[in-house]
Amino acid sequence: MTLDGWERRLDVVIRYVPYAALALPTALAGVTEPRAAPGTLALAALAAAWMLWLVTLHPAWAERRAVMAVYFVGLLGLVAALIARTPWFGFFAFTGYLHAVHALRGRWRLAGVTATAGLMAVSQVGGFPTLSGLSGLVVFLVVYAFNASLAGAMTFLGWVTTEQSERRKQMIGELADANARLEAAMAENAGLHAQLLAQAREAGVHDERQRMAGEIHDTLAQGLTGIITQLEAAEQAGDRPAAARRHLRTAARLARDSLAEARRSVHALRPHPLDEARLPEALTEVVGRWAEVSGVAAELVTTGDARPLRPEIEAALLRTAQEALANVAKHAGARRVALTLSYMEDLVTLDVRDDGAGFDPSAVPARSPDGGFGLTAMRERLRRVAGTLEVESEPGAGTAVSACAPAVVAG
Repeated sequence: MTLDGWERRLDVVIRYVPYAALALPTALAGVTEPRAAPGTLALAALAAAWMLWLVTLHPAWAERRAVMAVYFVGLLGLVAALIARTPWFGFFAFTGYLHAVHALRGRWRLAGVTATAGLMAVSQVGGFPTLSGLSGLVVFLVVYAFNASLAGAMTFLGWVTTEQSERRKQMIGELADANARLEAAMAENAGLHAQLLAQAREAGVHDERQRMAGEIHDTLAQGLTGIITQLEAAEQAGDRPAAARRHLRTAARLARDSLAEARRSVHALRPHPLDEARLPEALTEVVGRWAEVSGVAAELVTTGDARPLRPEIEAALLRTAQEALANVAKHAGARRVALTLSYMEDLVTLDVRDDGAGFDPSAVPARSPDGGFGLTAMRERLRRVAGTLEVESEPGAGTAVSACAPAVVAG
């Protein structure tokens, strides 16, 4: 049986058994002492009314200590008065043990049980008249000591058990509250987790769109621009068939290269020049092809200890160089371009300088009128690898583009 089941049964015993314990000696007294029966019956009725009013009909008063103290003292007085009429009411004196636990708190329970043990001992030795002699008093003290010791020990054990039960109830209540708070926190965390997942998906979609926009700009847009330039040059060649064929061959090569780079961009692969070469060699190839197509002199100088870097860093620098050269071809009208790739201890930088027309960097929109992303795409690409981009230019004084990224070694 559970602890709550025992407590419910004990509550039934405390409320109703005392009436049976009162009825039995009242009946026995009526049989054995019929002349005193009316007075005994009246006193027993008063005791029953006392319990009925203060315990049975008002169970909530058990929490009112002053009321319960008055009740218990009155109960002991009624028990003593009934035992004085006949020792049979020792049966009813047992109620004092039950109600001491029910009505009193703390150490007052032991005091109530001890007083009840005295009344029990009086009834067991034959009533109050037996205490007049020395021998009767000695017998009473022995019986009282036995009753008080046994009842006190049982009460103390019950007290300890009740205290432990209360502590367990308190702990169970605290655990239930903690579990409820934990469930609420888990539900809140689940909501936050779902929100973070949604935000992560949105951020991933945004980043992928930005990546694809940059890749399209760096591959298809630049390639198509070069193809258009070569086709226009072939058209303008006029009566120079050899020059026209050269421009057409260059346009075809640019188309094939752009198509291959577009496919690689879709699969998020490294740029083709970096497949089988390190960054300096890949940049040399890019610069050479650009100079051939644009007709502008360009050279690359590498300084420091060149070493393989993480693929995303090399790809960002290569794409930055391609975009910077494409801008020179479209806008600068330059005669010479110089690129410097510098390997330092913690950083790698790429500087692209031209002697072209220059411009005002503060007046450049985030997106060019022809749909390109220009400097914005370069900055975004470098930002994804913890890099930076600086642009210095003045109208008529050329342009300097400087890209900086951490020199994180591959592997």
